[in-house]
Amino acid sequence: MKSLLKLAVGISCLINCSSGFSQVDTAQFKNHGPQLFASMIQGSVFVEDKNGSELIYTVVRGEPAHLLAYDLDTKSLQVDLPLGEADGVWDMAQSSDGTLYIPGADGTIFSHVPGTQEVKDLGIALEGETYLWNMTAGKDGEVFGATYPGCRVFRYHPDDGFSDVGKGPLVASENYVRSIAYYPKADMLYAGVGSRAHLIEINPRTGEKRELLPEKYKNYEFVYGLEVVPGIDGNDRLFILLTNGSVTLVYNLKTGEFEQEIEKMDMRSIVGLPGGDGVFYTSGSSLKRFDPAYPESSSEVLGEEVGTANAFKVGKDGSVYLLTSGANLVKYDPASGQLEKNKLKVPGQPIPIQSLLYGPDGKIWSGGYLAGGNATFDPLTGAHAFLPGLDQTEGMSFQGDRIFFGVYPKGKFYVYDTKNPWDPKQGNPEKLGQIPDQSRAFAHVSLPAKNKMVFGMIPEYGKLGGALVTFDLISNQLHSHSSPVESQAIAGLCDAGEYLLVGTTISGGLGVKPTTEEAVLAGWDAETGETLFQLVPVPGASALTGLIKGPDGNIWGMGDGTLFRFDPIQKKVVDTHRLYDFPEFKSHIWRSAFLVLHPDGNIYGTDNKKLFRIDPLTLSFTELSNEAGLLVMDEAGTLFFRRGTDLWSFKP
Repeated sequence: MKSLLKLAVGISCLINCSSGFSQVDTAQFKNHGPQLFASMIQGSVFVEDKNGSELIYTVVRGEPAHLLAYDLDTKSLQVDLPLGEADGVWDMAQSSDGTLYIPGADGTIFSHVPGTQEVKDLGIALEGETYLWNMTAGKDGEVFGATYPGCRVFRYHPDDGFSDVGKGPLVASENYVRSIAYYPKADMLYAGVGSRAHLIEINPRTGEKRELLPEKYKNYEFVYGLEVVPGIDGNDRLFILLTNGSVTLVYNLKTGEFEQEIEKMDMRSIVGLPGGDGVFYTSGSSLKRFDPAYPESSSEVLGEEVGTANAFKVGKDGSVYLLTSGANLVKYDPASGQLEKNKLKVPGQPIPIQSLLYGPDGKIWSGGYLAGGNATFDPLTGAHAFLPGLDQTEGMSFQGDRIFFGVYPKGKFYVYDTKNPWDPKQGNPEKLGQIPDQSRAFAHVSLPAKNKMVFGMIPEYGKLGGALVTFDLISNQLHSHSSPVESQAIAGLCDAGEYLLVGTTISGGLGVKPTTEEAVLAGWDAETGETLFQLVPVPGASALTGLIKGPDGNIWGMGDGTLFRFDPIQKKVVDTHRLYDFPEFKSHIWRSAFLVLHPDGNIYGTDNKKLFRIDPLTLSFTELSNEAGLLVMDEAGTLFFRRGTDLWSFKP
């Protein structure tokens, strides 16, 4: 009778759930709404509309992102428009005909006439380019932009549409053109490449390219920012920000010489005086000025506690304006030396959920994508709480009353004591440290019997090979160990009792292609750091994820749509079963499947946007929804997952 009931439920769900939430039993599925909000601004620019009014435009991240414009004098919000399906914008450029162009983070370009209430979707800039970075205005109404993952530069003109300026990748082995600048006197483009730094000079009319970056700087990750500023006697200069390391180079466009190397100069935006004898910039939250013909060490501090500039402008009255990343509009009057700062009212937007955890406090914890922050949802009361203070949380886990956070960027770790109030300024959560050359900790496992936590790492941009990081709860020490599989990072972890079972991914950090072809399952000793064995459970799989202890004593996991079961005692794969088609490998897979063993005896999972159920006896696969990601389960057996910015639950 029980098997017949399960069969009936399965048939019902196949009929009603195949096309997403619109046709499912709403008593089982529930939307708990957005969990995280942010007023994070990025791409910003000062412009004038056709009437000569001065405006500051910026974009607040969200789903979707919103284009905002403020009057420079009144600080009032004049424009608030959604940007299609783009969740953010890194830059904007105003063309010579006055049109504002906005490169959406999803590969789409938008246009807007300043002062109006309309945004026009111009479509995808270049086919296959899924992310757009900086933009710059050329001549005669044209604009140029930088792309990922094809490492290309595009041109757009309203009469000609889109074209590929460099006729393919600027550097064949790279994915990012991260920055771009146009020099009108020479009709020349400059493009910054990563994740191994290159500075490319491009003739936008012929596509001819030339590498400019000296060999000594090739070990940097990105040419992250580029700005052209005027100089005296035609000695105009290109400022070049290199990361990581935060070094700014000054290149004389007249002489072709690299003149200066400046440390710790914020170069999200700078501005030069028209006469060429001054450059305004921010450094260490201070507003500074220096003459580029002289060493930057001679700079003058104009104001402290200003922030980091997203955009600069020299106004009609000679005042210097800047908009900071914290949404402060700053005005500096060179004549009086007075500094005025006003906080713009940026409407918060919901941001995507990046990570989930069912915590020791009985709450569903979430981390926010890009803008960061954390939030909790109480399944018993429905109460939400937003907890600011941490950057983007990639993974969470707990032991006892303490929650551990793996935070991007720079491989940081924090721990929060749930018995005390959330107060980052007072050390709760407390920073445990960070791991050099490692970036993201998606995979976590708690080992209470050993008083240890173990975190699996994805390396920094342009690098292969992850790390296994242990945290000793007695000594409060982090220790990093190289990946058990050379040139592979860590995608899954599971406690196998006598050892830790590790699932790898062939992917590394963004901007580097894998050099291996299939992911590996490895046994690893968390006490000694010794690799005990290696095997390939799913030939050709790019990542092994979702590792859990199954109902049969085996460890279950997924490899690119194929279920595998591993006997932890015999240390061998019991069997594999192809469950669903998996997308062809593109740039990277850091995490994929999430599996949980439910009290009803079934295994539930998410992967490739699906929420599904697996019958452990028959291994039959039932898709419950085609719009789901991440997965955790509370004590009542309710499953929680994300759908973009919203937290959803499903009661089997």
